Order: sequence, then structure tokens, then C-alpha cells
Amino acid sequence: MKIAVRLDDITPDMDWERFLEFKKLLDRYQVKPLIGVVPDNKDENLKGSDSGKPGDFWAYLAELKKSGWTIAMHGYQHTYTTGKGGIFPLNNFSEFAGISYEKQCQMLEAGKELLRQKGIETDLFMAPAHSYDQNTLRALRDVGFRALTDGFGSCPYRYKGLIFYPISFRISSTLRKKKGYSTMVVHAATNNEQDLKRYEGYFQRKDVQWISYEEYLNVPAVKRGLPGRCREFLMAKGKQYLVRIR
Repeated sequence: MKIAVRLDDITPDMDWERFLEFKKLLDRYQVKPLIGVVPDNKDENLKGSDSGKPGDFWAYLAELKKSGWTIAMHGYQHTYTTGKGGIFPLNNFSEFAGISYEKQCQMLEAGKELLRQKGIETDLFMAPAHSYDQNTLRALRDVGFRALTDGFGSCPYRYKGLIFYPISFRISSTLRKKKGYSTMVVHAATNNEQDLKRYEGYFQRKDVQWISYEEYLNVPAVKRGLPGRCREFLMAKGKQYLVRIR
């Protein structure tokens, strides 16, 4: 099994102490992840300790990119304004799903422009709460994005003119698979010591090949038809239900 890593919720005011502890782990095992950067963070829940924070956040991101890390735009302001799960309903809230196409275009264009002003160009999108709808896909395509980091499956797939790079349904099960590709989703700024030990155990496994996200982006995508989309929807809805009853 080949697995890439994605880190959500990267902002100038995130918990830097926890993020940097996880970065040490990535560096130790030479894993180059995807990071989801929020262009204009308004989510108070993402804010934390500034211990160890670099002097210039955007220059720091540029250095990470030069070192082999990949950058995606993680929503716009990371605020949940609807109670919709969209077409990948891992959650029943969203920043985008349930909003008009025109408004979503405005949000995506604003986010992309903010990143561009800071010297960051990306055509990869990471939806907050993994939630998006058909209007999101249309808006992403029209604004200039080419891919999303979401969905379920064993390899990248094409749908509605975009490429989807699937995430793991459950990492413990994904680690046991012999073939295919997936993504381990990590919220680095909320990890505790127990989480770090667990992730280090994953990185130490001999039966898993940890790949850079850039390598994942080079894997050929297959076409995803209606049966695959229906199965993915039901898996996401089922996981949402299981999480809620725990």
C-alpha cells in the first residue's frame, strides 16, 4: 500500500507548537505531505499557541514548498455556514455545500487571490469538513482548480472535469491493504503526545510505503462512474453516522 499524508487547517495563528512537533516526525521519516492552507481564517477553533511560530508565515510556506511539500487551498475562511453534507457527506455542515454557484465562485476567487498575493499558486482544493456539492465542483473548475483531495477509492479518479485524490476511510484498515493508494488525514495542530506515538508507529511499518503527495499527484486517474459515486456517498454517510453515535 502506498499512502500520502495531508495536513488540514494550516493558518498563521494555528497551534505552532503542535504543528512543529508533527513536522519533526515527518522530517524524521522523510515524508513530504500536502498542507491545506486557509486563505482568510475566521475559525476561532483553529487558533492556538504561537510558540515557535516563524517570523513570516508566507515565506515559511514558500520554503516548505521548495523542500517538496505540496500546498492546497483549504476553503476560504473555514467557517461553517450551512447544515449541508453535500455529495460527500462525512459531516452535516459545510462552508460551501448548499450555497449558490455564484457565491461559491466569489469565495473561491477571493481565496485564490489572497494566496496569489502572498506568492502561492495552487490548483488543488481541500474542502473544510470534506463537504462540497455539485455547485462547488462546477465553481472549482470554472475558477481554475483541477483537483480535490477527497473521496474514497484505491487510486485517483476523474469526475465532472476534476481529479479526486481519495482519502482513507479508516486508516487502520488502509494500513492492512496490500495494493492501491490513499491519503492519511491529519490535523497536526491538535495532536497530543499519544497521537504522535501512534503516527510514528504507522511510519515505522515495513508493509507500508509512505509517498510524497507530489508522487500521488502523478498517479494516473481512472474514470469514476455512477456506481462508484453511489458507493462513495453511502460510505461517507455511514461513517458520519458511526462517528455521531460513538
